Amino acid sequence: MSLADLYQNDQFGLSIEIFPPKTEAGENTLRKNLKKLIEFQPAFVSCTYGAGGTTQAKTLEWCAEIKREYSIPVTAHFTCVGSTTDDLKSWLKKAESLRVNNIMALRGDPPDGETSFQAVEGGFTNANQLVELIHSEYPQFGIGVAGYPEKHPEASDMKTDLINLKRKVDAGAGAIYTQLFFVNDNFYRFREQAVEQGIEVPIIPGIMPITEFSRIQRITSMCGTDVPDGLGEKLEAVKDDSEAQFEIGVEFAIQQCQDLIDHGVPGIHFYVLNKCKASEQILNALGIPQKN
Repeated sequence: MSLADLYQNDQFGLSIEIFPPKTEAGENTLRKNLKKLIEFQPAFVSCTYGAGGTTQAKTLEWCAEIKREYSIPVTAHFTCVGSTTDDLKSWLKKAESLRVNNIMALRGDPPDGETSFQAVEGGFTNANQLVELIHSEYPQFGIGVAGYPEKHPEASDMKTDLINLKRKVDAGAGAIYTQLFFVNDNFYRFREQAVEQGIEVPIIPGIMPITEFSRIQRITSMCGTDVPDGLGEKLEAVKDDSEAQFEIGVEFAIQQCQDLIDHGVPGIHFYVLNKCKASEQILNALGIPQKN
């Protein structure tokens, strides 16, 4: 089943994003947490890989394992970083052999130590080129792309960013998954502008529950995400109390997700950071059904 098919007939699509752990202990912990999250019957699980293409092979291995163990769709992240066209085709061929037929197509971030993205000789500079390659070589693949409710950090303005997003959709993307955000009005504005741009594919909000304020501060400083003043003040007041931070973050995420659902989003994409406790509490509070 392709990504676009998951949101047909007003079916709500919960999806979960993980990353390949670097240690055996981390792998064992992820398997335990995944087992709990799979109980909520996600439409798919996606797996990222590290900056600069690190853990790329592990991404496909994890996708294959999840599909084998749980018989649910999987989505592998795929970037242009450090790869020639031949490299990209080789990776896609391996994905097909493992029956990983949904791809999250991303340009990728510049490698560590570099301030701007530079394509290798024979490689791509933009995600729409990657989408075009996937769609032409494997038209049966589902393709997801990234959207930025508060604008991509490198885009000169929102209009330019939306034009670039439309290029990715026109190249063959079937669904858009957003960068994390905490202000829903920013998402609603982005969704409206995308529709005005002629984008008709499902737009799925990406949510990262706040479990550690310091981690969120690092992430938001990198991508320019707004944090509501009231939320930031609450978290700052308990910066030395990890349990209180967790409780505040989970409660905020419940309210945020419920508001998104009330505004008719086709699904929610959870960045779970390989943990399950926060997401379990949120999904239970939202009434997301579990397996019988």
